[in-house]
Amino acid sequence: MGIVPVLILLGATLGCTVWGEHKPTAWTDVTGGESLERVFWHEIQAKHWSDLESRLAPNFVLSISAGTFDRAAAIERWKQLQLHDYSLGELQSQLNGNTYTVTYILNVRGMLNGKPVPPTPFRAMSVWQRQVREQWVMLAHSAVPLSSSNESQ
Repeated sequence: MGIVPVLILLGATLGCTVWGEHKPTAWTDVTGGESLERVFWHEIQAKHWSDLESRLAPNFVLSISAGTFDRAAAIERWKQLQLHDYSLGELQSQLNGNTYTVTYILNVRGMLNGKPVPPTPFRAMSVWQRQVREQWVMLAHSAVPLSSSNESQ
């Protein structure tokens, strides 16, 4: 009788290490701020523009070193990006009511307008809000390149 609980405990701990972490790749996989960002970047990489557009608020704002862009201009800019690979690090997600604020370090590898994206990581921030029918939409996104002078300030 005593061996059954031990076998169940052993099976549960092995189950946690045998299969890798499930990376969200669809909006139905979203469980919080981190997964919202991961699916967002997956949609850009996969070029799912209509799905992405439906997740941007009508008054969406993108703020990057090249300028500030509204929803339509942001999508056009992302369409110029050939995203080969990306990673999110130092991710922090804060929920306040129906709004997530997500900050992280973004590393991208790819091409923008036919030129390689510089290998400099970006400090990124997104604001997500839960709308009617439980759908999350992005209100704003910002990304600025990290540099040694930015980090010392």
